[in-house]
Amino acid sequence: MSDILQTLQADIGIVRHSEWQVVDQSMIDLFADATLDHQFIHVDPVRAAETQFGSTIAHGFLTLSLLSRLAEITPRPIGPQVRMGVNYGFDRVRFIHPVRSGSRIRAASTLTSVEEKRLNQFQQSIDIAVHIEGIDKPALTATWLSQLFF
Repeated sequence: MSDILQTLQADIGIVRHSEWQVVDQSMIDLFADATLDHQFIHVDPVRAAETQFGSTIAHGFLTLSLLSRLAEITPRPIGPQVRMGVNYGFDRVRFIHPVRSGSRIRAASTLTSVEEKRLNQFQQSIDIAVHIEGIDKPALTATWLSQLFF
């Protein structure tokens, strides 16, 4: 077993939390513009207030896309210098609770496996939950696959 693999595998099972990230209306509006998804529950505070959500909510895919940012602000020592990391995909994604505009979210991530694909290329699987401050249910749960290149 390579030293890099051993170093990466030492992190398996440890739960790490990111810093909090505010999801505000400006962020939601920019995402709506980027994806051309202007459904009123995302961009019209007056109409959205009349729904069961009580305000505008973030797109589920916005919350999913924020995993990249939340991963950046999650302290995780990974040993040797990584040249690059790339997304490989998801085994599972569930949108469980809406993220209301103005909410603070953070990720809880747990590395569940690491395997060496090629020399200096490793694939990791991470169970991740995005939590909303003050809400018991997570906004999102997923199993995220990524690859690291050393």
